[in-house]
Amino acid sequence: MLVVVGIVIFFLGLLFSIAWHELGHLAAAKLFGIKVTQYMVGFGRTLWSRKKGDTEYGVKLIPFGGYIRMIGMFPPKKDEKFGRTASSSPWRTMIEDARQMSAEEITAEDEHRQFYQRSPWKRIIVMLAGPVMNLILAVSIFTAILMGHGLATPTTTVDVVSACVLPANAENTQVCPPGAPPSPAAAAGFLPGDRILEFNGRPYASWDQLQLAIRSSGGSVPVVVERDGHRVALQPTLMQNEMPKLNSTSEFEKVGFLGLTPTSALVKQDFGGVVKTIGGFVNLTVQKVVELPQRVPDLVSAIFGGQRDLDSPVGIVGASRLGGEVLSSDHIGVDDRIILMFNLLAGVNLSLFVFNMLPILPLDGGHVAGALWESIRRGFAKLVRRPDPGPFDTARLMPLAYAVSLIFIAYSLLVLVADIVNPVTLN
Repeated sequence: MLVVVGIVIFFLGLLFSIAWHELGHLAAAKLFGIKVTQYMVGFGRTLWSRKKGDTEYGVKLIPFGGYIRMIGMFPPKKDEKFGRTASSSPWRTMIEDARQMSAEEITAEDEHRQFYQRSPWKRIIVMLAGPVMNLILAVSIFTAILMGHGLATPTTTVDVVSACVLPANAENTQVCPPGAPPSPAAAAGFLPGDRILEFNGRPYASWDQLQLAIRSSGGSVPVVVERDGHRVALQPTLMQNEMPKLNSTSEFEKVGFLGLTPTSALVKQDFGGVVKTIGGFVNLTVQKVVELPQRVPDLVSAIFGGQRDLDSPVGIVGASRLGGEVLSSDHIGVDDRIILMFNLLAGVNLSLFVFNMLPILPLDGGHVAGALWESIRRGFAKLVRRPDPGPFDTARLMPLAYAVSLIFIAYSLLVLVADIVNPVTLN
């Protein structure tokens, strides 16, 4: 039952994130006098709507996104107010169809309220407002958790001593197969609860520094631990083992291996710690978004029974399922479950921000790029005293935008199928 409740709660959180995103676009557009005819959460058939002023607010059947409709997204062709011209070219027809759809809702009294008529900096603000709302929500959640609850930070105290050395791609890390060599830590006599004071003659106060020292070492290394209040000298012989790279689960490298897992403690972060941690989240999210095309073979493999990585892309179905799994988990307390669900929601919003900032249509970043190019082009024309070239005609990019949309839809369907037949699980 808790799984269903968790799925529903997290799903509603995702819908709120979508509505929050579109609210940013809506507020900025209205601030600059642009007429907004629709504010919708979802796509497809309208389930509920209500009109207030110029805008129809509603919820649609397919909850995989949202949109606002602004009049005059594309400028008319030169010497036209709005409308279309005939053409035999399929690409030109596509462009003119997009221009016509944009012009359909324009009336004489609304002619001055079109999106393209606003200066580039105003259009940039309108298009940035949506992703920035997701960023604000993500940063707010992360900040509240990091300052109020704390960040699980590895310590120099040993939690688990690996019994043996296993390959990095081992599916079962709980059982040592026959013939597996003992880990250097187990062979040297490390015990859970040991606090590492010195490694190779140097003291270490943080696990991050100690981990780097272990990974860069090899052979026999002196280690001093505190055990039951006494200093104990140990002499492990480190070996080279293939391990995941730091901050990556898909790339591997050969490094020094000891065979220890540290304990973690909650440490409340100050402002500097919050900035550093969120900055790391942003960098990691950018990396994962850039890697999205590379994950297609893994997703196809997962659909046909292959292993689904923990950092595999997930859609709204997979993310909601993870929320249900978190809430129903009996391995952590209720407080930790709630914190983890909010962390997941913040991560989704951070991903929405990064993804929407890609400078390609139909994403928000594509419209921002078009407005920036118009500003540069007009500024250059003014500098060299040439005639104003006018607004940049983003309608000409609609064939590319449609192609990109088809790719996005295909990728989303691929992720959806993978989420259903082979979902990511925290277990």
